[in-house]
Amino acid sequence: MADGEAPNGPPIAADMDPRRIHTALGLLADRRWRTLGELVRETGAPRRSVESLLAGLSLEHAGDRFRPTPEQSGEIAHLLSTGYRPLEPADPVGHLLPDHAAVVERMAGLIERAPRARHVLDHVSATPETVVRRALLLGARFWLPGTRLLCVGDHDLTSLAVGLVHPSVQTTVVDVDERILAYIDACAAELGVDVRTRWADLRLGLPASAVAYADLAVTDPPYTPDGVGLFVARAVQGLRDQGQGRVLLAYGASDRTPMLALKVQQALQDLNLVNEAVYPDFNRYFGAEAIGSRADLYVLRPTGKSLPAADARADRFATAIYTQGPQAVEARTAAGAFPDDVADLRPDVLVGDWPKHVLPTTPRVRLTTWLAKPYAARVRRAAVALPPGLEGALVRVLLATRAEQVRVLLPDPPGDLADETASLAEVYELTLHGSTVEAVRTRPDEADQVRRIVRAIMERAHGKVANVWRDALIDAHPNLTKRQARTLVTEAAPWARDVTLLELPLHRLRDLPTSVRTSLDHVTASSTG
Repeated sequence: MADGEAPNGPPIAADMDPRRIHTALGLLADRRWRTLGELVRETGAPRRSVESLLAGLSLEHAGDRFRPTPEQSGEIAHLLSTGYRPLEPADPVGHLLPDHAAVVERMAGLIERAPRARHVLDHVSATPETVVRRALLLGARFWLPGTRLLCVGDHDLTSLAVGLVHPSVQTTVVDVDERILAYIDACAAELGVDVRTRWADLRLGLPASAVAYADLAVTDPPYTPDGVGLFVARAVQGLRDQGQGRVLLAYGASDRTPMLALKVQQALQDLNLVNEAVYPDFNRYFGAEAIGSRADLYVLRPTGKSLPAADARADRFATAIYTQGPQAVEARTAAGAFPDDVADLRPDVLVGDWPKHVLPTTPRVRLTTWLAKPYAARVRRAAVALPPGLEGALVRVLLATRAEQVRVLLPDPPGDLADETASLAEVYELTLHGSTVEAVRTRPDEADQVRRIVRAIMERAHGKVANVWRDALIDAHPNLTKRQARTLVTEAAPWARDVTLLELPLHRLRDLPTSVRTSLDHVTASSTG
């Protein structure tokens, strides 16, 4: 018998998981017309494995659809009758799904209207059934009343599904994609669910308000060892009780690449996490055919050594954590790509990864440190180098200092600088020279109360927005008490509590002047009332 050939039956792909072979053959036996993508999604087999299986079969074709010939179908039917049977892994919450059909339908509409996937961020949308089943699994395994959930990345909109199924859960989403954050905020307001958003490039750290915040964390990261390691490490840092918290991880690998799966599992082992449960093929996707449009769901339990390991390892993960685009693991690094002549600026500090020969006596600061806390020394001029993939940090890098002039060197010219930096108009005047952004601090407008308060908030970007805003209101209206000022801020911007300016998504920064004006209008209304 030849390799890959079943006795008295059709050839079988030797590299294909037996369970998936059984499923594929069972589907082909009915002679329905199918596309390659449909067969991948229905079997969970990698695209290349399905192609290999089909290459050994006699098929009829109609455009991009196919089915076995009658003779081939007979051979498959005979093979199945001798013991081959399709087998699906048990679904721990499948029996609960029919009772939540309305939520599935609602999520289907939300997913359909969501911003388009960005391949450079390895976006692939999960099916509406998948995100609802994630929510159901949380409720089936954990006590959720009063629980805080952290979504480390949420292109799949799991946060909204959890809000619909478990309204008592408070969820925070951290993501680098401004479009997703704006969309989730809009949907959460429409649905009336308790979901708040934070901007974060996880390579630069977890937002301050998300550290030690959650009881449970969910993540569906880029499927590279560094990508999984980084996202899970940040999820561990987001748990407030390491003894009770759990991290739910969606991860899938092709049957053809077991070494990649091993490297990912080694990254999890390095974080000293226990695999408490693994649900095969739990996650289904629109796309991701290389891994069969499916991924397993891991329930990870931290140990006493997990948080120290996450703190030690998170910042060491490579900048390239994705599989595609300029941030991909195969992409060329940007070391030495920046011009090294910044002597004309005479900077007081160099921020980022600069070559050693550039102004060797000038103090240097890591990007993570620059964003985490105010720089201790007074800075009049700063030079910042942003590597490929971290361009989204431009606005936050500029807000993180009160320097008179900041020069930011980008790897490539920005797409729409005016749109991306519109929220900085109250603080900086910006000019673009190729891929270099020059930011010069403007003089404050003391006559306009709105602009003065916005400026005060932006000049203390590491402070809590609500606290700075409260104090600025009191400066403008000394008769206000702290409690009254705090109430006015909460009414005008409930999203401002417990968050720094550097964590806010850009759509919140753009809305800040309008929200400040609303708080001042409330002051006027209360005084005249």
